[in-house]
Amino acid sequence: MTDNTNRVVITGMGIVCPLGLDAATTWEGLVAGRSGIDYITLFDTTGFETRFAGEAKGFNATDHISRKDARRMDRFAQMAIAAATQAVAQAGIKIDNNSQDNIGVLIGSGIGGLTTLFEQSEVIIEKGPDRVTPFLVPMMMSNAASAQISMLLGAKGPNFCTSSACSSGADAIGTAYEIIKHGNARVMISGGSEAIINPVGIAGFNACKAISTRNSAPQEASRPFDAERDGFVIGEGAGILVMEDLSFAQSRGADILAEIVSYGATGDAFHITQPTEDGDGAVRAMQLALDKAGLDPAEIDYINAHGTATQINDKVETLAIKTVFGDYARKIPISSTKSMTGHLLGGAGALEAAITILVIQHGIIPPTTNLTHPDPDCDLDYVPNVARTANVTAALSNSFGFGGHNSVLAFRKYSEG
Repeated sequence: MTDNTNRVVITGMGIVCPLGLDAATTWEGLVAGRSGIDYITLFDTTGFETRFAGEAKGFNATDHISRKDARRMDRFAQMAIAAATQAVAQAGIKIDNNSQDNIGVLIGSGIGGLTTLFEQSEVIIEKGPDRVTPFLVPMMMSNAASAQISMLLGAKGPNFCTSSACSSGADAIGTAYEIIKHGNARVMISGGSEAIINPVGIAGFNACKAISTRNSAPQEASRPFDAERDGFVIGEGAGILVMEDLSFAQSRGADILAEIVSYGATGDAFHITQPTEDGDGAVRAMQLALDKAGLDPAEIDYINAHGTATQINDKVETLAIKTVFGDYARKIPISSTKSMTGHLLGGAGALEAAITILVIQHGIIPPTTNLTHPDPDCDLDYVPNVARTANVTAALSNSFGFGGHNSVLAFRKYSEG
């Protein structure tokens, strides 16, 4: 059992991603095994090694903010605001003079406003430095999403950004959990956002040989744990949670979606883009999450894997899970929802945390799609291709990032005891 003092619960969530512009549509797509990956429409990909990605099709910032405000925000901040307003609406949180000092915002982003930086670099080259927008810096900075959400909603509690590559969103949620746990806020609006589907984003990841080049079949390109995987697929979007001190949530009669019970974070101290061969950092992060939550390994009913579909990472994550869970590893349903959403980079951990909560709520495990050629080195139960019903009481969500960042969140079904 977890400590009953300052227990932390989730009361709202918002999602913008390649499968949908809200949580319900995204969940429907996940359960159906639908792919949100297709050819890029945001720019002309002629000459690029990779011509596809997971775009949040149909996203329109002005559905959530004024046209004037939208012009002063990068796409990643716009998406974060959309997801945050969804989450706050579901939670039914009232932010006013009586509550605003105890409500904080913590939004992770691995890269920030790369699209704005790219576009304004073109302005310098084509029109000269005096034509650069005065909003360049506040649009491109990684903390822009957190700052904009705070201003829009009037939340005056802790407000900052985590930036730890693909662990950014998970680290944001984990840090927000710790803030509430230690009594430094009663409510945190937390998650991650990323939007780098632009020429420099795609070219950069092509240059480091990290992303798939399966241009003939985009929807089959994200292949976590499959022997024919050739890299991850870039996605865009945001996942935001409203997290509350349990006593505060109870006092206002909030509908509790799930409980977050721990956060484990470690560093590899090894390589800027690759994990250690034995998965030591991932092992320690998962074990730390279990230990801090007081969970026995056999209590874990599901793992949302980092599962990027890169050769090294999928193999190492498999080994790490085996190291932590021993023989029980083969009994745990595991899935990589990146097979359908692509990899949201700094937003991935937050999106996947929200998905893990939906799994606990609905008792359905989304599949790992495109898993048609099993890799002998990835031989666990990855719920291939078809969703599965299951009673999920406790679950982990894994996030591992460039730089050797390892972040694991543990969730469980809420109970009063």
